[in-house]
Amino acid sequence: MSQIIESLIGRAVQPLAGATQTRAESLAANVEAAIGDNDLAPGSYVATLDELRDSTGFARATVSEAVRLLRERGVVAIRPGRGGGIFVAESNPVIRLRHTLLTVRDSPSLVLDAIAVRGALEGLITGDAARHRGAADIAALKKALTKMRRAKDHDAFMHSNWALHERIAEISPNAMAKAVYTGTLGYIKPASAEFDSTEEDRVDYLEHRYRVHEALVQAIIDGDSEAAARAVHEHENGSGS
Repeated sequence: MSQIIESLIGRAVQPLAGATQTRAESLAANVEAAIGDNDLAPGSYVATLDELRDSTGFARATVSEAVRLLRERGVVAIRPGRGGGIFVAESNPVIRLRHTLLTVRDSPSLVLDAIAVRGALEGLITGDAARHRGAADIAALKKALTKMRRAKDHDAFMHSNWALHERIAEISPNAMAKAVYTGTLGYIKPASAEFDSTEEDRVDYLEHRYRVHEALVQAIIDGDSEAAARAVHEHENGSGS
């Protein structure tokens, strides 16, 4: 039995940063934390998909999504065939940065710092998306925007909002900027709690924020960097995320 499996069996696999996480995000965060807790070196064996499923009780789809998230973050690598499985990825500056951020998660000013960093990177990430988006990216952004439009309440809207921003960031070829940007979202998400307002105000707020993101996505789809910059300005200077 691997150290990671022992760690996961020994702890409750639950959200590390608030209820806004999905099960896959929670599992990915716990696996990443376990890798750090056990000081596993690059190339160290983590587990197989079946071992993760058996030890956590999560469905195969949830485990597969968690591993996909970890691969995208550069935390793990997959080796196929006999003797294969999930292994700790080779170390690089992006991973070292993520681990550094994890060590200061409890800082009381971290959310404000994360918001400032994300705001500074928003134009770069969105501009990259407008320049480099492909057909698959356009389809994914439209799908993410539709989920935002169909959100039934504030929590669902915010969840779809973060998913949209993460998908936009995926398009950027700048690995460091992308890693820092998506890393900040992990600290901002838990702070995006429901605000105290009337139902009418809440509906107006969500409608306004949807229109801002609609313009942002349309600029990316059109490949219009100037429109993207205007949409980012509206996004960052309006209320909300």
